[in-house]
Amino acid sequence: MKFDIRSGIHKVYLFNRNIKSKPIYQAFLLLFLIQLVCFNFLFAQNPKATNPIIHADVPDLSMVRVGDTYYMSSTTMHMSPGVPIMKSKDLVNWEIVNYAYDILDAGKAMGLENGENGYGRGSWASSLRYHNGTYYVMTFAKTTGKTHLYTTENIETGPWKSIAFPPSLHDLTLFFEEDGKVYLIWGTGTLKILELEPDLSGIKPGTERVLIENATAPAGDNVGLPAEGSQLFKVNGKYYLFNIAWPKGGMRTVIVHRADNINGPYEGKVMLQDKGVAQGGLINTTEGDWYAYLFRDYGAVGRIPYLVPVKWEDGWPVMGTDGLVPDFLDLSPNKSLLPGIVASDDFERNAGDKELPLVWQWNHNPVREFWSLDERKGFLRLKTSRVDDSFLTARNTLTQRTVGPESSGEVMVDVSNMKEGDFAGLGLLQRDYGTIGVAFLNGRKNIVMKRAENGSEIEIQSIRLLQETIYLKAVCDFKNKIDKARFYYSLDGNNWIQIGDVLQMKYTLPHFMGYRFALFNYATKEIGGFVDFDYFKINIEDK
Repeated sequence: MKFDIRSGIHKVYLFNRNIKSKPIYQAFLLLFLIQLVCFNFLFAQNPKATNPIIHADVPDLSMVRVGDTYYMSSTTMHMSPGVPIMKSKDLVNWEIVNYAYDILDAGKAMGLENGENGYGRGSWASSLRYHNGTYYVMTFAKTTGKTHLYTTENIETGPWKSIAFPPSLHDLTLFFEEDGKVYLIWGTGTLKILELEPDLSGIKPGTERVLIENATAPAGDNVGLPAEGSQLFKVNGKYYLFNIAWPKGGMRTVIVHRADNINGPYEGKVMLQDKGVAQGGLINTTEGDWYAYLFRDYGAVGRIPYLVPVKWEDGWPVMGTDGLVPDFLDLSPNKSLLPGIVASDDFERNAGDKELPLVWQWNHNPVREFWSLDERKGFLRLKTSRVDDSFLTARNTLTQRTVGPESSGEVMVDVSNMKEGDFAGLGLLQRDYGTIGVAFLNGRKNIVMKRAENGSEIEIQSIRLLQETIYLKAVCDFKNKIDKARFYYSLDGNNWIQIGDVLQMKYTLPHFMGYRFALFNYATKEIGGFVDFDYFKINIEDK
């Protein structure tokens, strides 16, 4: 929102042209202009943050504040590296500063081997905590059947130590009690509590028990998704356990249970039911203000984070503005997600630079010897290592989040070293994916647009390519959940031509992730080919 003072002056001038000789109107005009200037100045000095704070897939948030710095972990499931750690000074503007692990597990599923995959699995909702100088990230994995703990004294640089033990405890929350005991609470519907061994290496025998038999009860009887997403906090001597539930025909709902003792008994209330914004916990600022950090399912772009103001009333964290999620917040204004969450990359590297900026993640575990930034300086080289049958089974696919309301990704790729049967280019990754790339078949190269429907691939259009470099672009429209994408190519980087048809993007549970821009190259007949990406450029339209 911007107020154009020049427009206001012009309108007053037009109003005043026929009355400029009358002193009373001249006085009115002067007073009006003074008020206009003051309003514009005050508004400029008091900008506000807007929800969502990140219009991209950053779900299952867990936050801590250490001094004046906030840290947040999130879910990226089958991506490697995993469990991104983000940093902020104002709760609104975030940057990725680390990951809890490079490789979750070396098994066949996370490696896209023997027909297995980790889509929609990998590691799920994490619990981030800070205690006595150490940061703790605890998560659980469907692919390993274990609960994983990562610890470090420096969350931004590491190194991390890891512990893993069975079983995989769903949507757990880690809690350090003042008496030195360490607890986990987890579960769906029926929530359980247990105590960890003092060294956190496993579950202390004999400590597991039911904490809340029916945690969904405050949301009613007709519920599709039982209470889950546990996060526990202690405020002014009381314990507050956050969960979500999803009533049938309704929306995601925030439930909070309160107790005077960690072991209960707990009383529960519905604390927020608006826009489906739910699942998260509590954070306070250095000024003493409280917020709930939550997320919203928002179609194909994914699950996007919101902040909701909290006021304490009768010992309960009352959320929202008159019970509603506000569009504006009394916090620092939002800046661009570039380059903290997503970023362009020219693949030029100087001494001391990371090989890949933290905005990049591989789809499943990468195979290190088949990608390079050194073999051709200033280019990302992706080499084929085996024969694959589709975009979803290809290894070494490099990804970044798409961003709403609108965003585009663009690449230039040198395809002169492809082998017969290779397909390489730019994709939008989800189960119902879309790709634009170069296919080398029967001794000729074609620009090809493909898309998948319910996991089945369809070739939409193919155009002969008579040169060895090509520019490719994918444009995503997430406004109001339109969720449509279009694909373009250019022979010179300036004149763009649409190819194929419109991809109707769909958020599907088998992948459980918002769409991602994806750089790919895979073989369907013989290995040994490679392509060189000159750059990746992302543009965001946030209006």
